[in-house]
Amino acid sequence: MIETKIKATVRDVIDFPKPGIVFKDITPILKDPALCINITRALAEQLKGVEIDVVAGIESRGFLFGPALAQLLNVPFVPIRKVGKLPYKTVQQSYDLEYGKATIEVHEDALLKGQKVLIHDDLLATGGTVVAASKLVMQLGAEVTGYSFIIALDFLNGRLRLEPYTRQIFSLASY
Repeated sequence: MIETKIKATVRDVIDFPKPGIVFKDITPILKDPALCINITRALAEQLKGVEIDVVAGIESRGFLFGPALAQLLNVPFVPIRKVGKLPYKTVQQSYDLEYGKATIEVHEDALLKGQKVLIHDDLLATGGTVVAASKLVMQLGAEVTGYSFIIALDFLNGRLRLEPYTRQIFSLASY
């Protein structure tokens, strides 16, 4: 089962990025090409029946599987980046993290009005970053039709913050 393999591979890093946080490090997954392929396929399988015109991945770990997922779904990939990283005109959204504040942005022409967008990231925690990404999608006139994650930290209740945008919330492994 994919969840068992993911959990056996993910590394817990204690007190990162600050004391009291147990960081779920997915970088060991990247050393296993077969697992990466299986993760991408499993993500795509979960999304059957969800209307998707574009996959939007959140910097930086949403860039690890987001482009491959978009290719498998045969749709474009749009990067949502930390402020100051995109070269063209952008729209921005600030938000609170579990351990600070941040701003993300997307090119103002990245999405078309009415496009159906899947937002992908590696991990769902409290949902702050993903809510900010959802607001960016909506600012551009597109619609969030789903979320995909490799890992969901269910004890932090991030799903509840995403449900106002869509109830199509998928993850491969839950803690």
